Amino acid sequence: MTDDAHREGPPPFDRPFDGADTKQRVYGAVLHAREPMAAAEIAERADCSEESARTHLSFYADLGIVVRHEGRPVRYERNDDYFEWRRVNELARNRTVDELQARVSELTDRIEDYREEFDADSPADVDVLEYPSERVDDVYVDLGDWATAIEERRLHERARQKAAGSTAPSHG
Repeated sequence: MTDDAHREGPPPFDRPFDGADTKQRVYGAVLHAREPMAAAEIAERADCSEESARTHLSFYADLGIVVRHEGRPVRYERNDDYFEWRRVNELARNRTVDELQARVSELTDRIEDYREEFDADSPADVDVLEYPSERVDDVYVDLGDWATAIEERRLHERARQKAAGSTAPSHG
């Protein structure tokens, strides 16, 4: 495999942070964590000292990227609200109000199609076991896409409202 091919694809699963500096490895480790973790656990995943991990985690906590949970030991987790805020701002900055509205409409249509197809209000209301076994995998894919469409519509609508608010004429 050439270096170019390696850069284009995902990193090796067993060493996803190879080539990254300590700050990036700590960032990656906390982002991939599924639950709050102690600095020692993050340091192990990031292949760095516990002291380095704490230093970077403190920095990320100050920025709001991670949440620090007091206790013994102190635990850290990614701040999903921060990443949602960042995504909404990025959408509002890079898309026009009309583009955002078009995407909200497109996603709304897709969501309505899924509601009709599954005769349900949300993916959580669908019992996959009611489908023939050969169709179960496809149903799971559709339910995942439906849930993603709901989340994307919510984010695009927030971005549309933000963009519309920032372009509204001032009253003064």
